Amino acid sequence: MLEEIISKKYNLLKPFLNEKSKRLFAAAEAISLGNISLVSRAMDISEETIKKGCNELESSESLSDDNIRAPGGGRKKVVDKDPTVVSDLETLIEPTSRGDPESPLRWTSKSTRKLAEELKKMGHKVSHSRVADMLHLLGYSLQANKKTIEGTSHPDRDQQFNYINEKCKAYQEEGQPVISVDAKKKESVGNFKNNGKELCPIKEPINVNVYDFKDKELGKINPYGVYDIFSNEGWVSVGLDNDTASFAVETIRRWWNMMGSKVYPEAKKLMITADCGGSNGYRVRLWKVELQKLVDETGLEISICHFPPGTSKWNKIEHRLFSYITLNWRGKPLTSYEGILLQFEVNQLSEVL
Repeated sequence: MLEEIISKKYNLLKPFLNEKSKRLFAAAEAISLGNISLVSRAMDISEETIKKGCNELESSESLSDDNIRAPGGGRKKVVDKDPTVVSDLETLIEPTSRGDPESPLRWTSKSTRKLAEELKKMGHKVSHSRVADMLHLLGYSLQANKKTIEGTSHPDRDQQFNYINEKCKAYQEEGQPVISVDAKKKESVGNFKNNGKELCPIKEPINVNVYDFKDKELGKINPYGVYDIFSNEGWVSVGLDNDTASFAVETIRRWWNMMGSKVYPEAKKLMITADCGGSNGYRVRLWKVELQKLVDETGLEISICHFPPGTSKWNKIEHRLFSYITLNWRGKPLTSYEGILLQFEVNQLSEVL
């Protein structure tokens, strides 16, 4: 928006400005905004010229009229000397262009250096910086993929979520516990790189293995979490084996024995929200068998509410528990089971199974 305002202002004044006044006008805009590159793009004047104007304004230097070039003087632009370069550039990027062709903003997956090399092969004398300028004038910019398409939505999707929400509120009013459960992705144990950054002394990063080959002795861990929605507390069991329904229900059992029964001593029912797949999937028979064993042991009436496919991000445990685990682990190699457990939140009990 700011760039458009500067460009519009400059185009209105341009017919009345000579070379010196154009340079000083651009310099004044750059100094007031503190951004030379933005003014350079808006007015299509090189940054070196604007810097020269800034020096003149700051040192109160002024050129005499004798030093003003005649109209048409100075170095010619690439597009003026080589009128076919723009059309050839568009030919190169069109096969890989993205987005709506009617949109004022388009982008390309080819780099400016590669485009410059291709143009040179076609006989054009152009640098990668000039290619970048031409792409900007053509309305292209570098952008990443954006996840916006969620696919088809079931007509009863809102009704499904309303049902889960209403049931959760009913349990809350009765003082009955509601938990959100899920398995976090497996993590390799050992001196391996972990995404994220951590403050370290300068030039003293934590050195880790170049390759992420599985450590035969330490293997991988499989965290399974239970998040108590009302008390805002969690429990995580770190498994050393596969993520199975037996492991999932055992985690719920230990949460209840160690935490849940103390927070809800008068509880008669338990509501569980979970994804529809994985070890706690709605089609997994072992999940139902193990839950029945838990019902027989505790006397609780257990109700399961599975989220529809593709909606796991709405499961509370994802952003209320697992996100903080990821933050605690960032930039730190998970070298031992003990170290992994120590990096959990304070209000989050954990153990190795």
